[in-house]
Amino acid sequence: MSQAAEIVLKVEGMSCGHCKMSVEKALQAIPGVVSASVDLEKKEALVTGTAARDALVKAVEDVGFDVV
Repeated sequence: MSQAAEIVLKVEGMSCGHCKMSVEKALQAIPGVVSASVDLEKKEALVTGTAARDALVKAVEDVGFDVV
């Protein structure tokens, strides 16, 4: 079992509270994610847990945003 870690994703295209909520909800749905929060000003999502980065990136892209 992997240890929980913090992963920061730079997310482009978010501009409002709805965008923030969509990304957080998508990330929190990934198995292994303990918490996910988005900072709109920094354009970053902070994820804590054991989920693979690739799964997190796919979740963000599936709701219409780009991870850079």
